[in-house]
Amino acid sequence: MATTTTTRADPGAAPVRRPQVRANRFGSPLRRSQRVAGYLFVLPTFALFLGFVLWPILRTIYLSLTAWGGFGAPRFIGADNYTRMLGDPVARRALIVTLVLTAVTTVLLTFLGLLTAVLVNVVWKHVGVLVRTILFVPGIVSFVVSGVLWKLIYDPNIGTLNQVLGAIGLDSLQHPWLADQTTVLPAIILVTIWGGLGFAMLIFFAGIQGIDPSLYEAAAVDGANPVQQFWNVTVPSLRVVTGLVISLGLLNGFKAFDIIYVMTGGGPNHGSEVLGTYLYSLAFGSTSGSIPQLGYASAFSVVTMVLCTLAVIAQLWLTRRADR
Repeated sequence: MATTTTTRADPGAAPVRRPQVRANRFGSPLRRSQRVAGYLFVLPTFALFLGFVLWPILRTIYLSLTAWGGFGAPRFIGADNYTRMLGDPVARRALIVTLVLTAVTTVLLTFLGLLTAVLVNVVWKHVGVLVRTILFVPGIVSFVVSGVLWKLIYDPNIGTLNQVLGAIGLDSLQHPWLADQTTVLPAIILVTIWGGLGFAMLIFFAGIQGIDPSLYEAAAVDGANPVQQFWNVTVPSLRVVTGLVISLGLLNGFKAFDIIYVMTGGGPNHGSEVLGTYLYSLAFGSTSGSIPQLGYASAFSVVTMVLCTLAVIAQLWLTRRADR
């Protein structure tokens, strides 16, 4: 809708009428075209999200409410799969192992990653690049490759670990590390720490580089020693980074599968069974006489998704709290 305004160049001049354009509720034509272009740019990504993320999630949730072996039409059974999960001793064992693995690896990776980053930044400063490279190399190696490598190291007959223990006179400590329920989980946790320490260290190291040096100078002027500077300057300044490392540790722990499947397959006697490995065995029939239980396996997928969602919520909460 257009209106006109009247202006005068000087008292003797005739009035000049200029059109004034009033923006309608849809904005100017230029803004409308920009908005349409933006939607068109987003549309391919949104379509991929719908087809490869949202639809599989919704389909998995539906299958978790059915009894389906992969053939024929799924039979709707409601929440029976979740009820069955509560009474399944292997499922309870897998959940406990998953939670223990997640908690231990998250705490150790957070603590050791921060400690290593500080050492690289202060103590090993002159050889920091070399140390960072050595620590980060395991993180770029596939967990499948790492699992095969460490499975050979832990081998009771030809494994490097037992051979080294025998060579230094500690034959009594030689052990079938992956064949004993008491040692299989600590052995896997050690491999997980070995593979994830470099990445956690690198995140903390990048965060330390962003701390204002004047904070350390002010603390030194106040008489703070290096330990006090660490607790009163470094740790509070890395709250957001710490929240990120914790959330990544939780996510990686809840969805753990590949390294455990390669090293133990969930054994011995479900001693290293996690939700991912039990889900895999159910879906592909190795625990049910070669009869797939895709509906029951989908219920484990939903539980894993819920745990990962809680990890993301925890990360958002920690980040928001750190920004206050």
